[in-house]
Formats: sequence, C-alpha cells, structure tokens
Amino acid sequence: MALAYNHEEITARKLKPALFELDGISRGTIEAHYRLYEGYVAKRNEILSELADVDLAGANQVHSTLRSLKIDLSFALGGIKNHELYFDQLGGNGGEPKGGFGRLAARDFGSAAAWRADLKATGLAARGWAWTAYDWDEERLFNHIGDAQNTFPVWNATPLVALDVYEHAYFVDFGTDRASYIDAFFNNLDHAVVDGLVEAYGIRA
Repeated sequence: MALAYNHEEITARKLKPALFELDGISRGTIEAHYRLYEGYVAKRNEILSELADVDLAGANQVHSTLRSLKIDLSFALGGIKNHELYFDQLGGNGGEPKGGFGRLAARDFGSAAAWRADLKATGLAARGWAWTAYDWDEERLFNHIGDAQNTFPVWNATPLVALDVYEHAYFVDFGTDRASYIDAFFNNLDHAVVDGLVEAYGIRA
C-alpha cells in the first residue's frame, strides 16, 4: 500500500502585482522570497513522489526513510502554507483594522494597537514566524511563536495573520533591524484580506 498513491503535483501561486510595490520592502526581497516559496512547492512534489513507493516495513522512530520523508513533508507544506498566507495579506495600506478582525482584536487584546504591539513583540521573540490565530476552543485570538516552518499549528487554531521573521524576509532591506521590518509589514498589511478570512471561517466577534 502506498501512502501517497493519489498525490498530484501542485504549482506555486503567482504573486499579485501589488507585492512588487510595497512600502519599505523591496521588489528584490519579494522576488528572492518567492523563489524560496517555489522551492517548498518543488520539494512537496518530490517528497510525495518518494512516499508513493516508500517501504512501510522499514518505519522506525530512530531513523527510517519514512520518518525522514514525513518530517521533511511537514516542513515543505509549512513553507507553502505559511508563505501563501504571508504573500496574500501584503499589498495593502496598513492602518488600523476596522472590520471583523478589528473587532476581534479589540475584544481579545483590549485594542487593535495592543494586538499590534503584542504581535510585534512576538515577532521579535520568534526565530522564524509569528502568527495571529483564532483558537476555536477558547474562542479568541492569540499571537503565537513558530520557530520553524512546521512548528505551527496549535491544534484547533486557525492562522489569520502570518508574520515571517526569518532573516530572508528583511535582511536585504533592513539588515539586523527586525523591528523596522515588522513596522513595514504592518504598513503593508491588507486588512481586507484578513477580514475576508474572518468572514470565510465564520468567526464571530
């Protein structure tokens, strides 16, 4: 029995033109960042192809082909999903969220400004990613740290905002000044996209 017998290859999503005209985040950074995302897509396809023929009898928790492929698949899929959310929500004018997400942020953090301050601090504390996610069990927003592509999710929580704080996201434009990059991220955040996720998931403020 093959684990991925019915897998299909996927292709990288195209970037919307607005991502090449961000305020403070250069076209060169976006182009390089997109190439990394394309690499995750290619590796996802490659790993699923190998899983189709993997020897299940050799599975072992210390070392086995199955273990390696499964772990690497989670990293590749994380790299795809994280970056698709990240790219989708950039290209806006920033400002304060006023729609459904703004209401959630005010309810769960006290104000949109407090949400933003908490997410910025979370991004400064993270090694790879920071997310704002809706926890379906507690019915509220949290800002979470993810130190690698595959260290999210917190189970039964849905990411709404993805902040990439790996060096490749900002080093060309900001050097080691991650805080200024995070400010630029907020200035380019498209709150309509985030509000659209809140509506699509049926999250009620």
